[in-house]
Amino acid sequence: MDILHNLAFGFSHALTWQNLLFCAIGCTVGTLVGLLPGLGPLATISLLLPLTYSIPTTGALIMLAGIYYGAQYGDSVSAITMKIPHASSIVACIDGYAMTLKGQTGLALFTAGFSSFIGGTVAIVVLSCLAPTLGEVALLFGPTDYCALMLVGFVCVSFVTTGSLLNGLAMCLIGVLLGQIGTDVTSGQTRYTFDLPFLADGVGLVSIALGCFGIAEITKNLDAREERTPFNGKINLIPTWAEFKRIIPSALRGSVVGSFLGILPGGGPVIAQFAAYALDKKVSKYKDEIGQGAIEGVAGQAAADEAAARTSFIPLMSIGIPENAVMALMMAAFIIKGIQPGPNMISGHPELFWGLVASMWVGNCFLLLLNVPLVRYWLSVFKIPYAVLFPSILFFCCIGTYSVNNNLDEIFVTAAFGLAGYVFMRLGLDAAPLMLGFILGPMLEENFRRAMLISRGHFSVFVERPISGTLLGLIAAFVIWQLVVFFQKSRKARMQAALPTASTATAA
Repeated sequence: MDILHNLAFGFSHALTWQNLLFCAIGCTVGTLVGLLPGLGPLATISLLLPLTYSIPTTGALIMLAGIYYGAQYGDSVSAITMKIPHASSIVACIDGYAMTLKGQTGLALFTAGFSSFIGGTVAIVVLSCLAPTLGEVALLFGPTDYCALMLVGFVCVSFVTTGSLLNGLAMCLIGVLLGQIGTDVTSGQTRYTFDLPFLADGVGLVSIALGCFGIAEITKNLDAREERTPFNGKINLIPTWAEFKRIIPSALRGSVVGSFLGILPGGGPVIAQFAAYALDKKVSKYKDEIGQGAIEGVAGQAAADEAAARTSFIPLMSIGIPENAVMALMMAAFIIKGIQPGPNMISGHPELFWGLVASMWVGNCFLLLLNVPLVRYWLSVFKIPYAVLFPSILFFCCIGTYSVNNNLDEIFVTAAFGLAGYVFMRLGLDAAPLMLGFILGPMLEENFRRAMLISRGHFSVFVERPISGTLLGLIAAFVIWQLVVFFQKSRKARMQAALPTASTATAA
């Protein structure tokens, strides 16, 4: 009953005309930011942060939060229609764009929008009920536990890749090696920079994502020399009942995965999308279709993406720890308004905490309206012929890449990865495992070195801690199980190959 009372108290603040206006502005700006290649919520919130000085506290934070989770809705649109992702919609390129090529753009967009609504709703329930308790869960994870968690992420390579497992592992290794470029966080020495100053901070995730997916896909379409648009025909947004029944289970699974990973520092939407996709590819009834344009390949990752964006507020507001760069900016906005996020925030500023939680559900409804019935109007710009649209897309890609660090060198890096991505496509290699390795590699290295420093070089620390020991045990069990399945399939294939030979000999 206390939760219902607190939510009612929060809605009394969130449903004022002023806060509704700020929520609508945040959601609309977030959706636009998601649609434009490369322009993520981080750059947008940093640009709008000075405006918070002249906006009431609750309204300012509601607007900034709306930009963040609104961008998670919008970024699926460009990934699905043009295979141009943001960091949190990389996985949407796999099945979402495959559905576009099959003429199912409307179904893919409805799936992404409705699944995001489910993910946001589940995450808001989690945020309302368990924020004070779940915030403490992040404190239980040490470097060894995060190291084991990253290894669990690498296991996802077998599910994320759409080609052979060997190719997927090779691409993942390339991603890990790319993640080593830059300054070593422990020693301060630069690595693999070739004396190029702009590589001292490493290669940007935006540059790799836009290059390997967006520019590579544009180059591939130009190479085909066909006059085409990203999608053709009428956009039908209403799924059949059979399709709708496929969306719900996958979206619920993704919501649970995203809600959990959003709590952990270093987790968030980027990791959650890969984990949800891997889970669907393993347990879904239609797992054989995932990777070739399946509804589940869009629904699960979209729900996880949105859920993780909401629950990432839990460590910020409950223990005062921002889990990613966007949350660090949100923390700056809190401090600008004279509020210190942490354990005392819920009791000291209940109107702000519960008003922000309630506004997330209001924003969820705004975003469902913006991204489902009105999405056909957002997409009208994409009906422009490719000959006109391509230069515009490349222009926005360059702006998005440049806006990250205000560095022209980033544009050349993006172009280089665009060429590399085109070569990968021609060779039949999937870029998604490369992104997974690039994201997880540096995190694994950092936590491994911290664990070794704390334990003074004793590897036994990984099995002595309950969390890391359990995760490593699960990894070992999974690998053994996969080997058993592989040998069973190989044996069955040899038996089936021997059957025609035996029947031929009998007939002779």
